[in-house]
Amino acid sequence: MLPHLRKTCGNIIILYIQKRFIMRNILTLAIAVVLPVLMAAQPQSSFRLDWAATGSHCVIGGGPSLEFQKKAFNHVAWRGEKVFAQAVVSSEEELKDVRLSVSDLRNGKSLIGAENIRLQFVSYVVSDLLDTTKYGQCGSREDKSKWGDVLVADVLDINDSMTVPAGRKQPVWMTVSVPSDARPGKYSGKLTVTSSNAKARSLNVELTVANHVLPPARDWAFHLDLWQNPYSVARYENVPLWSEAHFEAMRPVMRMLAEAGQKSVTATIMSRPWNGQTEDAFGSMVTKIRRIDGTWLYDYTIFDRWVEFMFSLGIDRQINCYSMIPWALQFDYIDQATTSPATFQAAPGSEEYNEYWGAFIADFARHLKAKGWFEKTMIAMDERPLESMQAVLGLIRKIEPAFKISLAGNYHEPVIYDIVDFSETFSGKREFPESAKAKRKELGLTTTFYTCCAEAHPNMFVISDPDEAAWLGWFAQAEGYDGYLRWAYNSWTLDPLTDARFRTWPAGDCFVVYPGGRGSVRFSKLVEGIQDFEKVRILRAQWQKTGNEAKLGQLTGILKSFTSETVLAEGPTKALAAAKSFLDRQ
Repeated sequence: MLPHLRKTCGNIIILYIQKRFIMRNILTLAIAVVLPVLMAAQPQSSFRLDWAATGSHCVIGGGPSLEFQKKAFNHVAWRGEKVFAQAVVSSEEELKDVRLSVSDLRNGKSLIGAENIRLQFVSYVVSDLLDTTKYGQCGSREDKSKWGDVLVADVLDINDSMTVPAGRKQPVWMTVSVPSDARPGKYSGKLTVTSSNAKARSLNVELTVANHVLPPARDWAFHLDLWQNPYSVARYENVPLWSEAHFEAMRPVMRMLAEAGQKSVTATIMSRPWNGQTEDAFGSMVTKIRRIDGTWLYDYTIFDRWVEFMFSLGIDRQINCYSMIPWALQFDYIDQATTSPATFQAAPGSEEYNEYWGAFIADFARHLKAKGWFEKTMIAMDERPLESMQAVLGLIRKIEPAFKISLAGNYHEPVIYDIVDFSETFSGKREFPESAKAKRKELGLTTTFYTCCAEAHPNMFVISDPDEAAWLGWFAQAEGYDGYLRWAYNSWTLDPLTDARFRTWPAGDCFVVYPGGRGSVRFSKLVEGIQDFEKVRILRAQWQKTGNEAKLGQLTGILKSFTSETVLAEGPTKALAAAKSFLDRQ
């Protein structure tokens, strides 16, 4: 080879080698930089997604265990009904940016749009455990350690995404609001859960829409009376009491109650009717001013705004005004002479008591009639002695005989037909003769029942079996009650989204929903039971009209399973399963 050619080829070879070296380094660098990015973009973890029974809930630290379902979600629903389902995400590794989605549910060309389906993560709160060795759960719980502590998945949260800790079972709650005009038939779709670091998982959703219609909640016959606490909302949201911000904060909370078919507005006509036993004491919605000359002036501004607000949401059947017999028998007013708040104590029937309340009853009746609310208003009392109630009834009848009376408490035979709206204790139902209940129905009077801290089961505590809440609606049907009462809908603890325990009574006794429009598993199950109550009512009326004795006989047999004895011996789930299966076949 010629010298110049050898030199040129040598240079080419050197350049080629250098180029290959550079390219290899670039490729190595690219792999080092890009591969981790690509790997990060690809899901690495895996998780399980399973259906679980809505009658069970996730508990960490003890208590009842979650019941998984092997079969797909497949419910029968009426048009206009809300149907609930629970799925559970399980992973051994942390799942990041977990999100939920659901497809339309399709039946040929017909569909239930995804906008009718709500998906929510179920968040955990601290709860205590029940002492099932004794009757009743009432009393001080200042030393929370004595009652244990567990985490219970109860809060139907409003966040769009979340991180699921490693090893944590994370429930997902699905609510399908079946349109009232949905075409009967079988609908199918998918529930999907995604994560930024895991492969997506899906579950089949199947829903059979029956050829029956459930009316809107405001038209339900079931008399639901869950006592509202507006003061709790103001404290938790840190907004001025009765400000516009306060009413806006209450709107999503009270809207949930309206959608459950609530009938009564809880109004307070004096301060601390229950002696301030909740975290947020109830104040008076009516300002009472004693003038210098001894006459009285009343300001109904707050009372009117509260009632009008609740009416605007659809809770407009009844106004229950508490209480002419407060637990501490202490009464408040503004002394015009000093412009200062004043209080005094007096027993029902005393001269001082009759003077204070007599003037108010007369003026209150006048105001209510002017507003068009008199016929809807109840002078309400709870768990008061017979002698005290008789003294109050005598005073009311003397001044305004047409005033209606409401009572939640023990059976008192002498006044049982004087009370338009009477709710008796679940534990004390045997004291209430069936003949008295039947006569009250003939007279058009409302008779309901309530549970409180006295009953370990059935109940609606955070730790309670969720099926117990649904069982209450069926029990009302079986026993001939018109509905159900609970003493507090939203009397929240200091930090209810974290710790539901309270210094008295089991966790959740004071509230069944959470701040910010967050529902709960147990509240959803209560609605489920109320819907079943309505379905039974509608079907029974149809069968009675057509003389279908066979169906009526089958229904009677189903309802016989719903007794206080069977729920304590067997729990609620067995009776509920048989009852719901019966409804699904109609």
